[in-house]
Amino acid sequence: MTALPIDSLAPAAALPGRRARLAGRVLTGLAVAFLVFDTGIKLVAAPEAVAGTTQLGWQAHHLPILAAIEAVCLVLYLIPRTAPLGALLWTGYFGGAIATHLRIDNPLATHTLFPIYVAALVWGGLYLRDPRVRAVLGRAP
Repeated sequence: MTALPIDSLAPAAALPGRRARLAGRVLTGLAVAFLVFDTGIKLVAAPEAVAGTTQLGWQAHHLPILAAIEAVCLVLYLIPRTAPLGALLWTGYFGGAIATHLRIDNPLATHTLFPIYVAALVWGGLYLRDPRVRAVLGRAP
């Protein structure tokens, strides 16, 4: 079976307008800025990252593992061809973060649901930028 070209997945009418593409880039930029920061402080084992990780019930030696997982997800998300896979993997990672915060009874709106806010940026930006995602989820504005 042959693969369909990417262009065949979304009709020309599903192409977003200039404003929608710009909004997608802005949403993606916000998400990526946060995720790069989060990955970076874990990679260098910043004292704040160590404190936050241990407060969540994880050991400090888990930081490099978490940072590596985040780095792989981030690279996949930043490469246009693999961006949907990266977003999907981020979604799984965010689910684990939600479960961790819920397990220790962190505040709902500010801690437990925060990964959903980041996921909304990740998927919202991707929806507005990627015709494959729009073809699966529906037409962009």
